[in-house]
Amino acid sequence: MPGTIYLTGEAKSPTNNPITTQWGLFFIGLVVDTETHVIRSADCTATLTLTVEFVRELLVGRSLLEDDALVGTITERYHGSSQRALATAVRNAAAKYRDLSAAPPA
Repeated sequence: MPGTIYLTGEAKSPTNNPITTQWGLFFIGLVVDTETHVIRSADCTATLTLTVEFVRELLVGRSLLEDDALVGTITERYHGSSQRALATAVRNAAAKYRDLSAAPPA
């Protein structure tokens, strides 16, 4: 998709979480529209397909620059054991995006 970038966010998940056993860390991958800052696509290192689908529903169509609102939605609606990891990964991705947006063109 022209006008988009791909970036990731990562965080530690709980030690008793299958995500930690399988991947070591919790990752999200996001495709973001650089003009509108809207998340166009999302994926994550969840072990259940339903979790990935739910995370997409929470993130796609929303601005990555509004990470406080995204984390609020995660806190209100996502009650899986990796809730904190998901919130932290979103904040991590938002910080990377802000750094990229502020960088002068190469």
